[in-house]
Amino acid sequence: MEARDLRVSDAEREHVGELLQRAVGQGMLSLGEFTERMDTALAAKTRAELNVVLVDLPGIQLISEFTPPPYPDQPYVSRPAPPVPPVAHRSPPPPPGDVIRGRMSSVSRTGSWNVPPALEVNTRLSTVTLDFTRAVMSTQVVHVTIDDYASTISLVVPEEATVDLNGVETVGGSANNKVRTGPPIGPLHVVVRGKVRFGNVTAKHPFGTSIRRMFG
Repeated sequence: MEARDLRVSDAEREHVGELLQRAVGQGMLSLGEFTERMDTALAAKTRAELNVVLVDLPGIQLISEFTPPPYPDQPYVSRPAPPVPPVAHRSPPPPPGDVIRGRMSSVSRTGSWNVPPALEVNTRLSTVTLDFTRAVMSTQVVHVTIDDYASTISLVVPEEATVDLNGVETVGGSANNKVRTGPPIGPLHVVVRGKVRFGNVTAKHPFGTSIRRMFG
């Protein structure tokens, strides 16, 4: 089978997304062209389909057939493994956070959903709503890590909650905090970190909160 007919992985699609992002930064693509090509890249199943979005970009390297590294010149010499500490002295790894994935889709967590201490939002060209107003919390502080291309991400929190968006890196996008930023003195504090490329993340109260304040 030729390399062009091999199926591609999510890692290869994300690599092409980074190349397209670089092309935007160099002025070779407009934001509209970037969005169209990202649509094509995310839908690509083979390397030939994936390479279509890169062929007219000078200086951008296409995905080629994987070539294994050459064998070392020196013969392999077996060496004893380093001593392993007793199991009793090892610290257990921290539990992984829940992963919310979206690819050109709409994703929402609303109602009385169980919120873990850590969440990862891995999205591409999606609309994501995380509504914490009636959620079941396991901790006061929730850590949200974002890895996104061209999505709209909304964090809806109760009136007494605080949100920290200072750790969000934006590339051609925005991070808007419409609620108090901290410290974590209330029942919920959401700490958001990560990278948003050509998308936006917004922390806000439920619709009508400001009106209730006026007449409350």
